[in-house]
Amino acid sequence: MEEMEEELKCPVCGSFYREPIILPCSHNLCQACARNILVQTPESESPQSRRASGSAVSDYDYLDLDKMSLYSEADSGYGSYGGFASAPTTPCQKSPNGVRVFPPAAPPPPAALAPPPPPRSACLTCPQCHRSLGLDERGLRGFPRNRLLEAVIDRYQQGKAAALRCQLCEKAPKEAAVMCEQCDVFYCDPCRLRCHPPRGPLAKHRLVPPAQGRVSRRLSPRKISTCTDHELENHSMYCVQCKSPVCYQCLEEGKHSSHEVKALGAMWKLHKSQLSQALNGLSDRAKEAKEFLVQLRNMVQQIQENSVEFEACLVAQCDALIDALNRRKAQLLSRVNKEHEHKLKVVRDQISHCTVKLRQTTGLMEYCLEVIKENDPSGFLQISDALIRRVHLTEDQWGKGTLTPRMTTDFDLNLDNAPLLQSIHQLDFVQMKVPAPPILQLEECCTHNNSATLSWKQPPLSTVQVEGYILELDDGNGGQFREVYVGKETMCTVDGLHFNSTYSARVKAFNKTGVSPYSKTLVLQTSEDTQSEEQTLPFPVPLERLQLRRMSPFSSTLNLQPSFPGRSYFELRSSAHQLSLHSSLQSLNSAGCNFDTQATPYSQLVDIKKMVAVAWFSFDPASAHADIIFSNDNLTVTCNSYDDRVVLGKTGFSKGLHYWELSIDRYDNHPDPAFGVARIDVLKDAMLGKDDKAWAMYVDNNRSWFMHNNSHTNRTEGGITKGATVGVLLDLTRRTLMFSINEDQQGPVAFENLEGLFFPAVSLNRNVQVTLHTGLPVPEFYTSRSAMQ
Repeated sequence: MEEMEEELKCPVCGSFYREPIILPCSHNLCQACARNILVQTPESESPQSRRASGSAVSDYDYLDLDKMSLYSEADSGYGSYGGFASAPTTPCQKSPNGVRVFPPAAPPPPAALAPPPPPRSACLTCPQCHRSLGLDERGLRGFPRNRLLEAVIDRYQQGKAAALRCQLCEKAPKEAAVMCEQCDVFYCDPCRLRCHPPRGPLAKHRLVPPAQGRVSRRLSPRKISTCTDHELENHSMYCVQCKSPVCYQCLEEGKHSSHEVKALGAMWKLHKSQLSQALNGLSDRAKEAKEFLVQLRNMVQQIQENSVEFEACLVAQCDALIDALNRRKAQLLSRVNKEHEHKLKVVRDQISHCTVKLRQTTGLMEYCLEVIKENDPSGFLQISDALIRRVHLTEDQWGKGTLTPRMTTDFDLNLDNAPLLQSIHQLDFVQMKVPAPPILQLEECCTHNNSATLSWKQPPLSTVQVEGYILELDDGNGGQFREVYVGKETMCTVDGLHFNSTYSARVKAFNKTGVSPYSKTLVLQTSEDTQSEEQTLPFPVPLERLQLRRMSPFSSTLNLQPSFPGRSYFELRSSAHQLSLHSSLQSLNSAGCNFDTQATPYSQLVDIKKMVAVAWFSFDPASAHADIIFSNDNLTVTCNSYDDRVVLGKTGFSKGLHYWELSIDRYDNHPDPAFGVARIDVLKDAMLGKDDKAWAMYVDNNRSWFMHNNSHTNRTEGGITKGATVGVLLDLTRRTLMFSINEDQQGPVAFENLEGLFFPAVSLNRNVQVTLHTGLPVPEFYTSRSAMQ
């Protein structure tokens, strides 16, 4: 019932309605409040005259009335304005609900001094809908009394257990002391003495206690509403056109005589039924709203619980980072302590050695001085030669770096904390949503040099963060899909596909939250064409873009062979001879659908110009040692450790002829980097060639050696410096591996009888930085040698 209280309060005074009247706009007002906000306007500015003249005046014009002068009629309380700029102005006040109320102003000037006022008509503006309402000669009596609302307010007040309050107190109504049965008003003692004195006609009124007055009010019969036009007549019919109750006199001689009317009781029941039906729908909405509020309150509790859980998890994660940093700090301090102890040991050993030699030198000097003091010439000459030799020998011993410190006081250790600080500054929350499925860009997909290039993108409206993509291919025989690429790039070149085969490709995105659905499946068909020399390019790719792709590497290149578990590698079938390819693309409705029933027709064939098959690839961060540092799109590597660490290329080779080079960008303190090939499971924390999984050449600034399974062979002259270039030539047709430095072949064939899958490999430490160069033609020394054979 408390929710209904706002429906029972006047929008002007903010209290329960007292003698409410119904306005033509269906809103209600207290009769006293309506009298307070009622103004009288010149006849030419009344709402009726404005509508009759056709002038477009807003219903909100009443807001400007407070700019005009006002005066009141003491007997009626009506406020009106004279419409003259010289009249004094009185600002309007606001009710508790923000409605403008015009208080009585100063009395008008004497009639002798004031001009005759123009004809006026009363005007009332509804405080809720701001509609201007004109009054006829009856004034407020022309509006019907809302006795039903009064009855509801009485029942509501009687149902409340709170004490009855005075109805005349202006602020903070006090508890009622008496009730006048004739006035039907509750009074507190001060208001009774001021407004209902026990004298004159009021002395005959009967005052009863509030509780008794409540009972008598409840038992008193309700007044029957009478017609507003004919006050002595009760309502008996209902006017359908005017939607209001009328009396029989209105039907005979009033304005409703030509209107359609119906029985009051029948329309009462009909409208009650309609209101009940409308309430049923509103009740359903209210029930849904209550359930929704329960859901929201549960969400508040769940948010609080999740917040506590998330804060605990965040604190645990940060504590784990702090623990890891403390452990690393202890390790670094241990290395500093070892360096400190080593320096102290070297310096102390040198101090001890120098002290002993200085004592011997001082003793020799004192002995020689004493010998010089002797006056025996023959005896002096017998030992002088030997003493002179000893003095010169001792002097020479002091001159061979003995007085140079063997150890510097500086620590040759520089903590590189910039990446960690950057990571700490970048530490942030990620969106906890699964990415949307990627969209394949068919116009960007093409074939190139015995390979297929696929391109995709995220949906335009997707704002979810993506950490990488997974490209899947089947084995060319309609088998299961296998993951062939995981990375952040949105373009990937898969190298070494079979000729005359069909491959199905699809892509999905992932982040820390999960994995997106698959994109549409793309069907790629390759075939070898040995007859046509050169064809046009009907595939919808601009010619200049396709030519650019022939000359430049892509973001990711994969060479695949179906032999390694967990990753798919397809056999590379290419050689130095020229070739041409046919490729066609086919788009499917969804991932995994049947090719025969749901696949669209193939697109037009694409003929690629005959070219030599070469492989583009970069270093692989996924399989590298953790100390390896990558840059330049994973083409440049170095290390943050003094020990040798191994990094592999992304591409694995099982057949064909392949050549790549590595340029030496930095070479300090004469380290021994190694270059060659290795298996995928080679040791990553030792020099390349220390185990049986790698075949390598390691070099210094003067010489080079071939090493496999920790066995050194064929030492050759020729080292490396900064700016040098090391070439690696892998010929899996002849099953050989050769090396060159600055285009000079290093010895004969380094290794023979190579079989299986090999990855380009490098081992280095922090004193070396190299850059990989791929997609290179075979060097001339090997081409001429092959021609001779």
